[in-house]
Amino acid sequence: MIAVVGGGIAGLAAAYRLQQQGYEPTVFEASSSVGGLAATYETAGDRIEAFYHHLSATEETIVELAEELGVGDRLEWRWGHDSYYVDGVVHPLNTAWEIAAYPHLSAYDKFRLGMLTLGVDVRGGVPNFDTYDDLEAFEHVPIKEFLLEHTSRGVYEYFFEPLLRAKFGSRKEDVSAAWLLGRIQFRGERDLTKGEKLGYFEGSFGVLLDALVEAVGRENVVTDAPVQDITIGKSVESLRVEQDGTVSEHEVDDVVVTTMPHLLERWTGYECAIDFQGSVCAVVGMDAPVTDTYWLNIADEAPFGALIEHTNFVPPARYGGEHLLYCASYVQSTDDPLWNMSDDEVRDHWLSGIEEMFPDFSREQVEWMKVARNPRTAPIYERGYLEMVVPYDLSVVADGLYYAGMASRAQYPERSLNGGVVAGYEAADQLATARNQSVGPARKSG
Repeated sequence: MIAVVGGGIAGLAAAYRLQQQGYEPTVFEASSSVGGLAATYETAGDRIEAFYHHLSATEETIVELAEELGVGDRLEWRWGHDSYYVDGVVHPLNTAWEIAAYPHLSAYDKFRLGMLTLGVDVRGGVPNFDTYDDLEAFEHVPIKEFLLEHTSRGVYEYFFEPLLRAKFGSRKEDVSAAWLLGRIQFRGERDLTKGEKLGYFEGSFGVLLDALVEAVGRENVVTDAPVQDITIGKSVESLRVEQDGTVSEHEVDDVVVTTMPHLLERWTGYECAIDFQGSVCAVVGMDAPVTDTYWLNIADEAPFGALIEHTNFVPPARYGGEHLLYCASYVQSTDDPLWNMSDDEVRDHWLSGIEEMFPDFSREQVEWMKVARNPRTAPIYERGYLEMVVPYDLSVVADGLYYAGMASRAQYPERSLNGGVVAGYEAADQLATARNQSVGPARKSG
């Protein structure tokens, strides 16, 4: 038996890839539904993710997967509009003239920022187009030091520092320059007359998840089945799984673990030094919009890190006419006061923040609000991160053990659903290769 632990995008992708190669894996998912961070809520129309998602034009593997599964025609590419809230004013930053009009950076600052986003190193007055190609060369460079050298103090203090604070909080200066450069490369197609082109599935990312489950076989995806332990010797031996209050043991030949690395350590003893941050994310259903932008970064003090108005990207008609807004904040510890608020307290805290930022906003616009939390939403991409990633093949621990979770190489320099698919494929391919080398192609049962 081949077991895949975790029914998120990586686990389902691993199971799909293994099936393509003739195996019959079984997916064990702890929760009642698949998808992980891409799990969805019902609305008055289409479903909506509990945690915001979209695709960048560079995410090619997941697009190819959608085509293979017959849902490629459900993937729509739209122009996403970004803005920056500074000193009580929303500043659009999509077109060349909007950027030129932005008052909080000098012309020199904008030039240096523009060159960095284009991947051009202009230090010394001679443009260099390949300085930033090797991300690993910047793995140990502090992000603040890098930005002060490669852009300007104004760019750091008035553009990047508030974003880094919102993203990484107290850990912002631990982050490497490689993460920032990788994120710039990761971002999709940008048109200086329209904004950034982003992808989203008509009907939510649940469309892709449903297609994956169908391809893998619903009978091969077991939900409400948390794994309690993995027994290992020289090789993996068995999996202890709880279902309906009863723990049963399943003999296994191979296991692909797609969970967070702290569970991998608990089950197998493999230690991963990567730190993760959590998040609190709410979807607010309203009868009117708050802004006219999709993604609002916030430089001012606010109780949340960003506001993402989903229905300024996907039409509200898809959701029965409701306007949907995400409020989101990262937390560096479960001791964070926000993490320890009740859902009602989060609701009051965040709606008060919106009222303060937008005096025309009224709570009477709010029809519903759902709050989601995850204690390990994203890695902290600190200096030396690549030295800590978990390899796909964990035969150093036990033969037949593989990893495709958030701490894998595919989720660098930025976590993404595309990275989850790539990680699932990589682990599945290495598992299949090892099986074929050891027992030959005749053995294809799961």
